[in-house]
Amino acid sequence: MKITVCGATGRIGQELVKRALVDGHDVTAIVRDPSRLPVRADRLDVVVADVFDGEAIAPAIKGRDAVLSAVGPRPDGPTTVCSDTAAALRWALRETGVRRLIVVSASGPYVDGGDDPLTRYAVKPVLRRVLREGWADLVRAEEVVRSSGLDWTILRPSRLTDKPGTGRVRRRLDRNLPLGMFTPRAEVAVEMLRVLRDPTTFGHSIALAR
Repeated sequence: MKITVCGATGRIGQELVKRALVDGHDVTAIVRDPSRLPVRADRLDVVVADVFDGEAIAPAIKGRDAVLSAVGPRPDGPTTVCSDTAAALRWALRETGVRRLIVVSASGPYVDGGDDPLTRYAVKPVLRRVLREGWADLVRAEEVVRSSGLDWTILRPSRLTDKPGTGRVRRRLDRNLPLGMFTPRAEVAVEMLRVLRDPTTFGHSIALAR
């Protein structure tokens, strides 16, 4: 498939680009600083553009089969990185006629019946205070994606780590996972590619955890 990756210079994004190339996809990576993407390949096209600008990124999306966004919130202070990216992508995909969109969010901002008592009553309340700005941005981004009318899938990993992937990641549709304490970034990249062609994931969120 021909795919466009946003957030390609991040830790999930770099893993996603590498794995997509190994899987035989043609990859267009939207970046601000090409030097931060230490991957080069014949089937990789690196495009310098502002991911917050729908008109600027539209040429890198036109004619592709899907867009995969690994953009994450800034760690400190108020942020609109994820929601601004989602809005730009929504505009660009609608403008170019591309329908498939996969984005990375997080399970942290959401509490549901899938959470175990420790996570629901102890872990998430504490993290909600510490990470409230980033989580609020993720919630706004999900609202943009959900209202887009596109064939979207939202991945909600638990706390991200750089541990190697093992292929033993747990997943659940539209519901959190109990005792889902961490998710390797490598597993998130694998899952983004796994759901790429799966229409049963359209319009759904997927919780991920080791």
